[in-house]
Amino acid sequence: MSAACLSGQVIVIGSANLDLTVTASRLPREGETVLGGELLLSNGGKGANQAIAALRAGAEVRFLAKVGRDPFGDRIYRDLVAAGLPADGLLRDESAPTGVALIVVDREGRNQIAVAPGSNQLLLPAVIEQHESFLTYGTVLLVQLEIPIITVERALRFAKAHGMMTILNPAPACPLSDDLLRHVDLLTPNETEVEALTGITVSDLPSAAAGAKALLLRGPQAVVITLGAQGALLCIASSVRHLPAIPIEAVDTTAAGDAFNGALAAALAGKPQADAFPIGRLRVLEDAVRFANAAGALAATKRGAQESLPTKIEIERLLAGSPLL
Repeated sequence: MSAACLSGQVIVIGSANLDLTVTASRLPREGETVLGGELLLSNGGKGANQAIAALRAGAEVRFLAKVGRDPFGDRIYRDLVAAGLPADGLLRDESAPTGVALIVVDREGRNQIAVAPGSNQLLLPAVIEQHESFLTYGTVLLVQLEIPIITVERALRFAKAHGMMTILNPAPACPLSDDLLRHVDLLTPNETEVEALTGITVSDLPSAAAGAKALLLRGPQAVVITLGAQGALLCIASSVRHLPAIPIEAVDTTAAGDAFNGALAAALAGKPQADAFPIGRLRVLEDAVRFANAAGALAATKRGAQESLPTKIEIERLLAGSPLL
């Protein structure tokens, strides 16, 4: 995929957190304390991570989020603006603290995460109408589930009414109505989220395909299941494609899924809408998923959340077969 393909506009509505990450030799069991190594403070939240991922992958991005008026919120606001996101979408609220994620990462890069959402829970549907001119800028909307579900639903309806492509990353998993899913063009769960949404345990490619087909019946036009080291499975109507991951040495997988989703949105935003949805160009989606796979792989080779997100040049270099630097 050439750099010229990535020049579309992505709107991200979602969470912004401060991540507190501890490295450990292994993940703790229930009731167990494990002595860890270094503590890393970094900006995170699925919304912010995916917005930065799309920006670095070559898209123009506008991000709508809410942080507290506290030191964590000051840091996030400053850093996101410095990264290139417009300040107009970064809202401040004195009535709740900035969201915080507590993360433990083991030596294989696996993680456990708990989130205190804080001000993210105050990103309510009214903000969409209040920022209509800011949001109608986009060609692709990307949302997740770390903000109130009523806001996610309103955002999806708003985007479809304004002719945008919609991508929902259903993380963290929660019950979703078929009515909401009918406003989703592309649904991007991981294996755990597929099981939560369908009851189907994903243990191999056939079970992943079964889960994707079950989700398609509920309304989205396409489903992409992220499979970690196995890559991703793309399902559209009767077509199922497995796109393998690029082998890497994983260090920290915390932001790999966010890198995937942001890069996927960037790749699709750079395509004419007629080439992507309604579903009629399987190759367009396959190319976008390959691009996203490379972004996710690169993110797993570095520690931290936004610090690990790759640039368009790095993604294209990996796709071209150049060794990781």
